[in-house]
This record gives sequence, C-alpha cells and structure tokens, in this order.
Amino acid sequence: MSSGLASTDQLDSAESVLREELARGDMLLGSVAPILRHLLVNDDSSMFGDEIIARVRGMTGDVARQLVHEVTLARGAETTSFAAEDVEAVSAALVRNPAFLSHVHALALEWALTERLRSRLSLDPVRSPLLQALIGSHDEATSSLAMKFLAAQARYCQSQRRMTVALGELPGDLLHGALLALRAVKWANDPVDAAESTIRRRYDEGVSRLGLIARLVTGMGAGAVAALAVGHAGVAIFLSALALASGQDRDLAALSTSDSQMARMTLALRAAGLKQQAVEEQLLALHPESAIPADMDGLGADRAAAILAVSGDVPGS
Repeated sequence: MSSGLASTDQLDSAESVLREELARGDMLLGSVAPILRHLLVNDDSSMFGDEIIARVRGMTGDVARQLVHEVTLARGAETTSFAAEDVEAVSAALVRNPAFLSHVHALALEWALTERLRSRLSLDPVRSPLLQALIGSHDEATSSLAMKFLAAQARYCQSQRRMTVALGELPGDLLHGALLALRAVKWANDPVDAAESTIRRRYDEGVSRLGLIARLVTGMGAGAVAALAVGHAGVAIFLSALALASGQDRDLAALSTSDSQMARMTLALRAAGLKQQAVEEQLLALHPESAIPADMDGLGADRAAAILAVSGDVPGS
C-alpha cells in the first residue's frame, strides 16, 4: 500500500519537475525570434553562438538574393547582377517574419548537432545506418525514395557549409512568407508577379529534403520506431520521426535538442512511445554530460503528448 503511494508520489514529482522545466524552456523559446532579429540587425552575438548567428544571417541573405535574382530575370535584364540595397531590403523584410527566423535557426541547430555527432559518434551526416538499410531495401519504391533523400541530404550538407538554403527547400508556408517579404519592397516596373509565378511554378514541396524525409518515415509504418534512435537514423531522419510521432512541428523538435530544452525532448520521446531505457539512450546521445530525468515509465505517451500540447506554439510567436 505504502509502496504504491510512494510510486505515485514519485511519478507526480517527476511530472511536476518536467512541467516546470518545460515552462522555463517555453520562455526561452519564446524569446528566440526577437533575439535573433535583434542580433541580425545589431551584430550582437553575445546571447547566441557566433556560428549559429552567422548561419542564420547567411541563409537569410541567401534567400533574399535568390528572390531578388528572380525579379531581375523577370525584368528581362541582360545581366544577373542586382543592387545590394534590394537584397538588404528583402533581408530586412524576412527578418521581421518570426516563423522564417525560427526555421533557419532550426536548420542551423540541426547542422550543429549533425557536426557534433559526426565528431563524437562518427555518425555520417549523409548516409546513416538506417538510410543505408533503406537504400538496400528489396522494395523498389522504398529504395528509390531513400536514394532521392540521400541526394537531398548531401545537398543540405553542402548548403550548410556555404550557409545557404534553396528556395525550393523552404516549407510551403515559409516560401509564401518569403514571397510576401519580396512584395514588401518597392520595385520599378512591377516585375514581382512574373517572378513569383516562376518561383511557384518550379516549387514542389514533396521533393524537398523535408518532404522526402516525411514520406520515407511514414512509409516505414511500424518500423518507424527505428528512426527514433538518433545514432542509427541520423539527425535529419530522427528529427522528422520525432516530430511526426510526438505531434510537434519539426522546427520545434530541432530546437528541443538544445541543452535548455531537455524537458521538452524527454516529453517528446515519451509522447513518441519510447520506454525509459530508450529515452535515456537518446538523451545520452544528445547530452552526454547532462543528468537524466527520473523514471518516466509511469508517464504514458498520451499524458506526455497532452503536456506538450499545452506548452505553447512557440516558434511562430
């Protein structure tokens, strides 16, 4: 009798600690976009790593250059050169979009984690053990899809090294937001309609890197549990699988890999259905020097998902 009460009290205490840590994590996440906006405008990187800020700035500027390039082509210009002030104006409009900033920040964090695990676990940033197995699948559709993702992941790695991101790799809602940023700038001869039409005609979210991962993970069915082991699946597949299994946005899943978001990561792993040992394995892979939360087996997946669901829609704030 007393043992049962002790067990219940222990679970309630563990859940209370996770709730408190999650609330603190939400406060930090809610400040991400405003801080990034401030740092990008004022060249102050004291609160974020210099490399992360450089990547966010680089990707934002690259998207702006691609947009301005399409406007230049739509004008029928004989040269592909364009004014630096046009790029700066579009960049400034992009920076005012919290969802866009959160996305490029998540891409930068994903790459930073990819690099750390390559160094610490010798995990190939392109060809993970799981992807290798999927490429070798006897199912032709699975193998073909895995090969397409392999190519897309290789392009992502190259882009991150150059601190760039292709327009076609943006999620659909963020591409729309980028086009709104383009329209926020005054253009002579109004060439934006033609440029936007060209960009939208070329766009296919299903063949983007994130689209391919989502198709790959959902196509695994019950076997997708293998994608919840970061050392086996690789960072890219792991983040998408975690987002799908826990009902979270993928960018938020990427943000939850940071040290300040261990409570969110713990709850996400439980919401995805992982047992205590599997949760501990993933936390140790992500944060080898951090303390692991107490026994969470008594906290069901539905309960963990419910706690996450009311924690706030942070990235787009």
